[in-house]
Amino acid sequence: MNTKKRSPWFWVPSLYFAEGIPYVIVMMVSVIMYKRLGVSNTDIALYTSWLYLPWVIKPFWSPIVDIFRTKRFWIIAMQLVVGAGLAGVAFTIPLPGFFQMTLAFMWLLAFSSATHDIAADGFYMLGLDQHEQAWYVGIRSTFYRFAMITGQGLLIILAGFIETNSGLPDIDIEVTAAPGIQQAVFASPDSIVFNEENGAIHFITVPKQPAIAAHPIARQKADSLKSWAKEWNTTHGFTKSEIVLSAEEAKANESTWHAYITKPLEKILHKYFGAELKAPSEKEGNIGLVFIRLSAEPQDDQNIVLNFGYHSGDKSIALMEGQRLEFNRTNWKTPAATLIQLDPKLHSSSSAVFKGRAGNIPLAWSITFFFLTVMFIAFFIYHKIILPYPVSDKPAPTEGFKTVLKEFAETFMLFFKKERIGLILAFLLLYRLAESQLVKLASPFLLDAQELGGMALTTGEVGFIYGTVGILFLTIGGLLGGFLAAKNGLKYWIWIMALAINIPDVVYVYLSYAQPDNFWIINACVAAEQFGYGFGFTAYMLFMIFVSEGKYKTAHFAIATGFMALGMMIPGMFSGWLQEIIGYQHFFIWVMIATIPGFLIIPFIPLDKTFGMKKDE
Repeated sequence: MNTKKRSPWFWVPSLYFAEGIPYVIVMMVSVIMYKRLGVSNTDIALYTSWLYLPWVIKPFWSPIVDIFRTKRFWIIAMQLVVGAGLAGVAFTIPLPGFFQMTLAFMWLLAFSSATHDIAADGFYMLGLDQHEQAWYVGIRSTFYRFAMITGQGLLIILAGFIETNSGLPDIDIEVTAAPGIQQAVFASPDSIVFNEENGAIHFITVPKQPAIAAHPIARQKADSLKSWAKEWNTTHGFTKSEIVLSAEEAKANESTWHAYITKPLEKILHKYFGAELKAPSEKEGNIGLVFIRLSAEPQDDQNIVLNFGYHSGDKSIALMEGQRLEFNRTNWKTPAATLIQLDPKLHSSSSAVFKGRAGNIPLAWSITFFFLTVMFIAFFIYHKIILPYPVSDKPAPTEGFKTVLKEFAETFMLFFKKERIGLILAFLLLYRLAESQLVKLASPFLLDAQELGGMALTTGEVGFIYGTVGILFLTIGGLLGGFLAAKNGLKYWIWIMALAINIPDVVYVYLSYAQPDNFWIINACVAAEQFGYGFGFTAYMLFMIFVSEGKYKTAHFAIATGFMALGMMIPGMFSGWLQEIIGYQHFFIWVMIATIPGFLIIPFIPLDKTFGMKKDE
C-alpha cells in the first residue's frame, strides 16, 4: 500500500467532478431530456424531485460506509455501479414506456451516487487538514459545479448536435400580415394537394408562405377554428389526447388530498396569481392555418417529433396550436394543423418566421448516455490508481452487530445534540429555498416556446449557454469564494455570499417579461446567476463542514447533506405544478420571495469567526 501523501490537485478535482456528474444527470440533465421527449413540466418536477430521496435518507446508511471497508473502496465501487446505471438508461430510452424504465435506472444512479458522496466527502476530510479543506473547498465546489455545467452544457450540446444531425431538415415558414391581403378560404385538409418531391424524407408545408389579413374576426369563429385544429391533431395522433372525465367520474376518482387541499389551493392561485388573461372580446386577431405532413413513409418503429414555434420577427404573430407534433406510419399521409394568430391590435404590414426542428431525440440521448458510461469506466480506472491511502481511512472498529447498532445510534444522537441544532437545520433547509425551485424550471423555461412563456431556445443553445459563459463565471465565482473564505473566514463573508446566491435570480424575472431575442443578453443573464451561485454556494459547503466537526465527521456531513437534499426535494416537487398554474412570470417572482427565509436565519446560526482561516503553525 502506498501511504505517501499525494498532492490534492491529483485527486480533488477529478473526485468531485465524478461526484457531480451522476447528480447533475439525475437532477438536471434528466429534466432537459424528459422535456425534449415530451413529458409535462408537472411530471418532470414531481418525479425528478422524488429522485432527491436517496440524498435525503443517505444518513441512514452513512454509518455503514464508516464501519465497513474504507472510503477509498466505496468510491471506486460506486463509480462502477454508476457506470452500469448510465448504460441502463442508454439502452431503455428508445423503448416504449421509456419514462418508467429510465426512472428505474435513475433511482439506481441516485442511490449509488448518494453512497459515493458519503465516501468522497469523508475521504476529503480524512485526507486534508482544516486549512486545506477551506482552501480546496473552492476547487472542490468549482469542479463539482463544473460537472453540473458539463451536464447542462457540454452533454446537452452533444445531444443537441446529434439531434440536429440525425433528424430531418429544419423547416422555416415566414408568415406575413397586411391589411389588404386576400386570405384563402379555409378548406378541409383532406382536399389539400401536397406536391410530392423526390429525395430523402422531409416535411412538406401548405401554404409555403402563408399570408394573413390584418383585421379582427369574430371571437366565435376564432374559437371554432382553435377547437377544430386541436381536435384534428389529437384525433390523428399528432398530439396526445387529454383524458376528460365526466363530473361524476372526476368526483369518484378524486382523492381526499386533492379535494380538500390541492383543488382549493389551485383555485386561489388561479384567482389571485394566475397569468393575466385578456378580457373577453367579441373580436379576436385573424387566424391562418399551415398544414404539415411528411413527404414519404417513415420506418416501422420511427416516431418523428417536430418541435415548431416562433423564431424571429414580430411577436404580434403567434403560434396557437401545433408546438409539438408526432408523425409515424399511421398518420404520415395526413397533414397536421398548425394555427397562427395575429394580435387584434396589429393593423399594419408585418412578418415573423416560425421554425420547425425534427431531430432523432431518443437516438441523441442514447448516444449521450453511452458516452457517460465510458466516462465512468475511465473514472473507475483512474481513481483506482491515483487515489491516496490516508492512514486514517480505515473501517471503524466493531465487535459485532450490537456494536454496529450502538455506533449507528450514537452517530445520530451526537449530531442532534449539537448546540442550536434547530437553527442549523433551518439554515440547511432554507438557504437554497429559492434555488431548489428555480433549478427545476430554468431549463424548461429556456426550452419552452415563447407562446408558452419560454425563451424558445434549442437543446444545443441551452447547452452552449451553460457550457461556455456559464461555466466561466461559475468557476470564477467558486474560486473567488474559496480564496476569500480561506483568507478571512466564513463568518466574514457569509452575508455577501448569501446575497450572491439569491439576488441574481432576478434575471429570470427579466427574461420572462422581456423575452429578449438577443442570444448574448440571455447569456449575460445566466452568467450573472452562475457567478452568484458559484460564490454563494461556498458558504453552504463550509457551513456543512463546520457543523460536521467531531468524532463522526463523515456520517455527520452525510446527515447535513441529507437535510440539504430534503431542502431541494420538497420545494422542487411542487415547483412544476405551481409554474403551470401561475405561469413563468409570476413563478420567477415567487422565486425571489422565496429568497427571504434564508436571509432571516443567518443572524442566529452558530459560527466560529475563525473557521476556515489559516492558523499559525
